[in-house]
Amino acid sequence: MKVKKKVKTIKIDVDKCNGCRACEVICASFHAAPKYSSNNPARARIRLIRDPIRDVFVPVYAGEYTASECMGRDKYVIDGKEYDECGFCRASCPSRDVFKEPDSGLPLKCDMCEDDPSLKEPMCVQWCLAEALTYEEREEEVEEEVTLGDMELGLKSLVDKHGLQQLVDSVARMSQKG
Repeated sequence: MKVKKKVKTIKIDVDKCNGCRACEVICASFHAAPKYSSNNPARARIRLIRDPIRDVFVPVYAGEYTASECMGRDKYVIDGKEYDECGFCRASCPSRDVFKEPDSGLPLKCDMCEDDPSLKEPMCVQWCLAEALTYEEREEEVEEEVTLGDMELGLKSLVDKHGLQQLVDSVARMSQKG
């Protein structure tokens, strides 16, 4: 069945990015618990790929979790410097620690700063003084899909990393101590 869905996107203009990292700082602070209580860039859902000597700055925001490594190992050459495809990847995957919560290892995904009351646009866009990040919203007709909630996604990533039996054993041990 097809349904109309609101698609939210952050458009990135790398030519405007000056590498200030304000997007990382505000994202990490906004998603701290409690909100704005700390600033650990490892918790940010946006990262800046930086090469200041060559004046290359590329913001990348977190996408979907993937259970396995991709097959792509392409290289990109920007201003004479070679970059690995993984550097620009938005996915949280088993082969790297980018876009994973530093304490738990659970995957992070950009949630467009969903809040109550809702924000006009994500915090990274609001704080980008260079206007390299812009927020876009459009309606699109898509197939209705069942999506995993945060808890199910977290459990799936733990099963993918450690195996179902180890997760079940850990939960059993935790319930006996409680």
